[in-house]
Amino acid sequence: MDKRIEAFLADIRDRGDTQFAIVSRLREIALASGAGISEEIKYGGLLFSAARPFCGIFPYSAHVTLEFSEGAALPDAHGVLMGQGKARRHIKMHCLSDIAAKHVAAYVDLALRAAG
Repeated sequence: MDKRIEAFLADIRDRGDTQFAIVSRLREIALASGAGISEEIKYGGLLFSAARPFCGIFPYSAHVTLEFSEGAALPDAHGVLMGQGKARRHIKMHCLSDIAAKHVAAYVDLALRAAG
């Protein structure tokens, strides 16, 4: 693992168990979403790419967001995508159970396919 990613995760761990658990689970989902997924520290978070970037994890003081650069183009069957910009959308998580409740793995899969 890249030293910058290790330092990022260590910083999140220091913020508290809940935030670290959310970031860790989101990271697992993104990395397991397909072959050849890479991760890097960019824009203050973890950015995941295949052919091109498809999602990123960004921790804040009270929540963690999973952001999609082209999220406005994704179907939002569960009504969880937030944001008003032309392209970017995100899913906000306050607790670990939000990941399943908000169908995060399905949105990661959609974003990866869209970035294809």
